[in-house]
Amino acid sequence: MRIAIIAHLKYPISEPFAGGLEMHTHMLARALRARGHAVTLFASDASDPTLGVEAICEQTSLLETGIAEANDVAFFREHHAYLRLMTELRGRAFDVIHNNSLHYLPVSMADTLATPMITTLHTPPFCWLESGMRLNRDRMHYVAVSQATATMWSHVAQIDEVIPNGIDLAHFPYRPVPDRDPYLVWYGRIVPEKGLDLAIDAARRAGLTLRIAGPVSDPGYFREAIAPRLGPDAVHVGHLDHVALARLVGGATAALCTPRWEEPYGLVVAEALACGTPVAAFRRGGVPALLDAECGALAAPDDVAELAAAACRAATLDRAACRARAERHCDAERMVDAYEALYRRLAADWILPEPFAHVQAPVASVA
Repeated sequence: MRIAIIAHLKYPISEPFAGGLEMHTHMLARALRARGHAVTLFASDASDPTLGVEAICEQTSLLETGIAEANDVAFFREHHAYLRLMTELRGRAFDVIHNNSLHYLPVSMADTLATPMITTLHTPPFCWLESGMRLNRDRMHYVAVSQATATMWSHVAQIDEVIPNGIDLAHFPYRPVPDRDPYLVWYGRIVPEKGLDLAIDAARRAGLTLRIAGPVSDPGYFREAIAPRLGPDAVHVGHLDHVALARLVGGATAALCTPRWEEPYGLVVAEALACGTPVAAFRRGGVPALLDAECGALAAPDDVAELAAAACRAATLDRAACRARAERHCDAERMVDAYEALYRRLAADWILPEPFAHVQAPVASVA
């Protein structure tokens, strides 16, 4: 099939990944190409060229200027990039277009295209994307990454399908025994909504060392809330590639997941389980669906004392049960199978809307 994937533009689709959305887009594009599909990834020019990238903008670092100014630059850069792309796609032949961008323009302009289009919802509702969806409820197939996310968006539009995220289990090898010197691990983008400050406080309350990995995506938050909390028992080891990250996560006695928002899925939970590392997490969003009593312990949102107790409890759980849970529920191959089946179904069942009745619809490949 000829598949277009529209990426978001805040960060490149390349390693080391800024977050779960970049990893999801990279993994999906790579897997579809490996299955023989002709994939075109519309992303920034700093993205992995092996994914069939067509650059639609230059990558701009938010660290180059002040945050407010950088956000203004990013807004207009993204707006013009997506506006130009959606206009150009009118003349391109694809069997399906997968919008993975979280931007309002691909959604609101979908009815200007003669090609079936899906949008994956990776976040709780926010005003810009919600506005775009309300403009175009009928010409878009919406997929949510968890039932919790589907429920959060159900007041805006019909969610047609839930396809849980997945991870490449080979990238997170199983470690049956943690490192000899015990420690907890927390990793992800260092931003307020991920709640690293709460994780540091909980680890310290539990009397356990915490190792932290991830990009400093909000320098102000890091400077004010994180740096003062760091010390010998709470160390930021930097932004790691897959190999180093898997080694760090697999060596931990337990992983902490501390979202302050309704976490749509919880990729860090899936990755930790794949390594055999039990998880202590706040009971928010899609995270509880990934865990059971054999592989994780849940705490009330924002409750540091309860999270500290959950971390101690999680550290006693069976690591083999954690890996088994990941293999049953978090394998990326299942996710790609589901998207591939959805693409074929949409392309086969697609009926051109009346304004495009004169257009020759592209024929979906059986490959």
